[in-house]
Amino acid sequence: MDGGMLDAALQALSAMMEFERLGYLFAGVIVGLLFGILPGVGGIAGMALLLPFTFGMDAYSAFAFLLGLGAVTSTGDTIPAVLFGVPGTSASQATVIDGHAMAKKGEAGRALSAAYTASLLGGLFGALLLALTIPVLRPIMLYIGSPELLACAVFGISMVAVLSGNAPLRGLSIAGFGITLSMIGGDPQTGTQRWSLDTLYLYDGLPLLPLALGIFALPELCDLAIKRTSIASEAKYDVKSGMLKGAQDTLQNWWLVMRCGGLGAAIGAIPGLGSAVVDWFAYGHAIRTEKGATSTFGSGDVRGVIAPESANNAKEGGALVPTVAFGVPGSASMAILLGAFMIHGLQPGPRMLIENLNVTYAMVWSIALANILGAGLCFLFSGQFAKIATLRYTLILPAVMTVLYVGAFQGTRDWGDLYALLFFGVLGWTMKRLRWPRPPLILGFVLGAIIERYMFISVARYDWEWLYRPAVAILLAMAVLGVIRPLVGEYLANRRAGRVTTLIGRPAFHPSGLFHVALIALILAMIAETGSWEDEAKIAPLIVAWFAVGCAIVSLFNQVFRVPAIARAAQEAAGSDQPRSIHMDLVADDTWLTPGLIVRRAALFFSWLVAFMASMAVIGILPTAFLFVAAYMRLENREPWRLVLVMAGGIALFVYVVFDRFLTIPWPATLLGKVIPALKFIPTI
Repeated sequence: MDGGMLDAALQALSAMMEFERLGYLFAGVIVGLLFGILPGVGGIAGMALLLPFTFGMDAYSAFAFLLGLGAVTSTGDTIPAVLFGVPGTSASQATVIDGHAMAKKGEAGRALSAAYTASLLGGLFGALLLALTIPVLRPIMLYIGSPELLACAVFGISMVAVLSGNAPLRGLSIAGFGITLSMIGGDPQTGTQRWSLDTLYLYDGLPLLPLALGIFALPELCDLAIKRTSIASEAKYDVKSGMLKGAQDTLQNWWLVMRCGGLGAAIGAIPGLGSAVVDWFAYGHAIRTEKGATSTFGSGDVRGVIAPESANNAKEGGALVPTVAFGVPGSASMAILLGAFMIHGLQPGPRMLIENLNVTYAMVWSIALANILGAGLCFLFSGQFAKIATLRYTLILPAVMTVLYVGAFQGTRDWGDLYALLFFGVLGWTMKRLRWPRPPLILGFVLGAIIERYMFISVARYDWEWLYRPAVAILLAMAVLGVIRPLVGEYLANRRAGRVTTLIGRPAFHPSGLFHVALIALILAMIAETGSWEDEAKIAPLIVAWFAVGCAIVSLFNQVFRVPAIARAAQEAAGSDQPRSIHMDLVADDTWLTPGLIVRRAALFFSWLVAFMASMAVIGILPTAFLFVAAYMRLENREPWRLVLVMAGGIALFVYVVFDRFLTIPWPATLLGKVIPALKFIPTI
């Protein structure tokens, strides 16, 4: 950094330390933390809502306000991810796996503390990388084209093999299914509608929000309802010692924080990838590189919290790189930030790095200061948050379920969001019970559309010469290695132990085989529907669908004809040097219940959700929120009426203030409002 840039950085810091601008930054941080805690809202909605308030501000104050919000949303979303297994935003999906497992063991305080410390360090590291790379932004960004972006997305898909634990074939098949889901809607080349079921809701594709909340959030809430206990029976650490231990864990793993922070900043700088995958990239990287990770991740390893939290806060600094240098938003929230550029007469590009360098560095300082403030506030209140994990399930579930359903409605603000949430909630719970890895489904869904889009652009512009670009060749080679490595490793280990032929035994059917069959049948039905599409519209979907079917068939064969678990365990005990394989997902811990009772309680849980939707259609969300919370608390556990009324009234008031008045959600028309129009003066009716 030369003298001119150093002077600009110091001047920007001086400007940001003024009381008024710090006040705007602090206000943005508070709003960002709150939006991160609320499932389904996130920083995009927050920045869109706050953008009009920046009209009367100067540029420094405006960017402090907006970036203060955006920088800490990924800090606040840790709270529901750890305590309830509910990702506050898409950036906290990977945190759920080990963070919620730690909360179940009574280590919620430790998990939250480690996450906040990692978020702080990762955010600061991302801001530092942004500051240092400003002088060399242009040549780097100019080199990256559609082939490099395509190769990066393909490399991301290769993470499926890691995120699938001991079931790489299941992971690959479910990832293929996720990619086909991402192709629902209009084909970008021909406009052909693909798998949209002739419903307007799917014409523009399936939204990520209800899918992510359904796959990851509802199954954890369902299991809590099945157990009918608190998340954790007791806290293993008291508030102070648990938080201190979490901070120590992060500092001891400083090299992991730096690596994942750099990875998060790099992914954030790539337009199109965004926050939905950065945590999975970091999580997969940690599994591959950390000692003993393959035997501890997924069961409450604090490193499984540190890695994704370091990356998802660093991504904001990375996302500013293409936004400032070229006016190409690195994420959806950065697209909103471009609106602030226009409001204040700033032109992204070379002028931001020359004439407005002070403002550029003010953004860097805003991100750094916001991370410090956000982490400090979270540390201040973490002790109280951690105690939530010890509350009765009837005090937690109705409130979280209400906010979750209202948050899912943010996807497209259509009834289809709620139907999708329910469908993917049932699917996610089934997958969890049958030990099918869920992370590959999300990763395939997010990266599928990116791969198809950049494949089309790359072939149209470069023909097939793009395969010979150095960065592309390296990334594709790493992707191939990532996919085949677990399969080859298992084969070689079995061969060295002399167990290759003895792993095949008499046919034995497992309940998971039904899911294999259902998945194969569903994808084959999707393949049959492609017959009426134009050729260009069905090439990519057919390739992915047949690949998914092939992986599912081989996985089914492997499950049906493998040696039973007892015999296989004896073989391994006889002498095996193969590391213990893992299941890279949360595992249900209600083994004391009978399968029949588990199914009945799960059916009851999803029946509550159906009743919620029916009531919302008849009388609106506000009366439904009150009645749902009250009914659940009384019928499930006979909670005292005074507590019931306070909880139900509080949740209804919260929904009214946040979602109706502040976010001004256009609620759907209700049956009661149509029958008795005079009642429409009541909000949400």
